[in-house]
Amino acid sequence: MLFEPRLRDGIAAGAITVALRRWKRAQVVAGGRYRTGLDIIEMDAVDVINEDQITDADVRDAGYDERAALINDLRGDQSLPLFRLRFHRIDEPDPRAVLAADEVLTGADVDDIKRRLERLDRASSHGAWTIAVLTLIADRPGVRAADLAASMRRETQPFKVDVRKLKNLGLTISLEKGYEVSRRGRAYLNSLGRPGSPSA
Repeated sequence: MLFEPRLRDGIAAGAITVALRRWKRAQVVAGGRYRTGLDIIEMDAVDVINEDQITDADVRDAGYDERAALINDLRGDQSLPLFRLRFHRIDEPDPRAVLAADEVLTGADVDDIKRRLERLDRASSHGAWTIAVLTLIADRPGVRAADLAASMRRETQPFKVDVRKLKNLGLTISLEKGYEVSRRGRAYLNSLGRPGSPSA
């Protein structure tokens, strides 16, 4: 789930526990867990409300001082339903970060990663890409996504989506600018003897 920096920072600090969204249909469910970009939150309640049902507590818990400012910041067509999301921050490490830090791969781990990458390659509309992107990031850590995408003659947004798939497998890490291959990713490249691995 995408959160703007103001919300991400507020959630991380424990000050924000409510968000309002105009959606055609609910994009989250109560009980579901979602990544904010900094943390993981669990959704406590998802309700469709009218603007006049926004309470003073909602305003405060959404990180605003005034109701008018909150309403003014609402994005999307005013004809769309207004969803009030109540959530709390989960004080647990991101499973992807835990996975990314694991640099000891068994043969079974290597085989599992290989199967998952091959599945992504088969599902791709632009051909096999996983090893090429992983190697590119290993060779060019901290390079902007737009520049990496351009070097592969690809559009930036689809490229970012692909990198996110590698991140979900614990193979890459997002930086302030660009990416780097995680310890797990480097261990996998090393198992293949690919350039950019620690022993290459």
